[in-house]
Amino acid sequence: MVRRLVFIAAALALAGAPASALAWGNVGHRMIGQAAARALPTEIPAFLRTPQAATDVGELSREPDRTKDSGKLRDSDRDPAHYVDVEDDGRILGGPRLSALPTTRAEYEAELRAAGTDGWKAGYLPYAIVDRQQQLAKDFAYWRVLSAAERNPRWSRHRAWFAQDRRRREALIFDTLGELSHFVGDGAQPLHVTAHYNGWGDYPNPRGFSTAKIHGPFEGAFVRASASPARMAAQVSPLNAPAGPVEAYVEVFLLATSRQVEPFYELEKAGGFHLGDPRGATFAEARLAAGASALRDLIVMAWRDSAGQKVGWSPVRVSDVLAGRIDPYDSLYGVD
Repeated sequence: MVRRLVFIAAALALAGAPASALAWGNVGHRMIGQAAARALPTEIPAFLRTPQAATDVGELSREPDRTKDSGKLRDSDRDPAHYVDVEDDGRILGGPRLSALPTTRAEYEAELRAAGTDGWKAGYLPYAIVDRQQQLAKDFAYWRVLSAAERNPRWSRHRAWFAQDRRRREALIFDTLGELSHFVGDGAQPLHVTAHYNGWGDYPNPRGFSTAKIHGPFEGAFVRASASPARMAAQVSPLNAPAGPVEAYVEVFLLATSRQVEPFYELEKAGGFHLGDPRGATFAEARLAAGASALRDLIVMAWRDSAGQKVGWSPVRVSDVLAGRIDPYDSLYGVD
């Protein structure tokens, strides 16, 4: 009874909070970022595979929540990046299907408007994930070029600048990783990929699922009290970094999360999220591990994609710089 009351008290405390203000709590996001960083393969640059790097990624994973309430314009634009409201028919508030997302945000918004809504109401989490992953690939492309230029003795005249800019790029990579980690983490939480995001809501409810504000108590207080980082990390899956488009990977990832919405509500109805119930802990750890696995995969995909990119202006190919064919200084420094 005491455990049940604790959960109810947490729910009441968060009842007035808007859904867009909720995400995995600090503990959950930190766990995802750290577990993913610790699971990176050796092909990833060494500066990202240190104990300190894992700590930093975990801390920066919380940043998109920590910087909320910065101002009405910023918050109204960025808060919907944390979720996507998928209804029971697989459509996003009557608009496009999660399984057939338009390529661009502009096309996505056009389809939502045709359904009488928009991305500020429905959320645009898939696009937030793809955006940050593609930015990471570009960051990695710059890092490859700067590292190669710094090592090349023929370009030693600008070695100091290459080294300085490489360090600046490494700082940017950590920032990008923190944001990517956050949105991937949100994408692993079933209540961020459903219109039933905080109780079943105003929908047919023949199985009597909870209509209470259960979102925050689950991913915050319950995870903090119940989830084990070690048990979660042990469930991180083997590397799966396909060569296809990142959009396809993200779609499969979010569809898998959406299939956990009804199991979540069934478990809640059965009392599985009472503090101390191992069923709830197992569910939470599995979802956190899914987030860490996807984050690790997306990082590796970004690293591999970066080898085929161009950087700077006028653009130079990463492969040409790595092969020593082009000194990238003018392109990177920006000789207009």
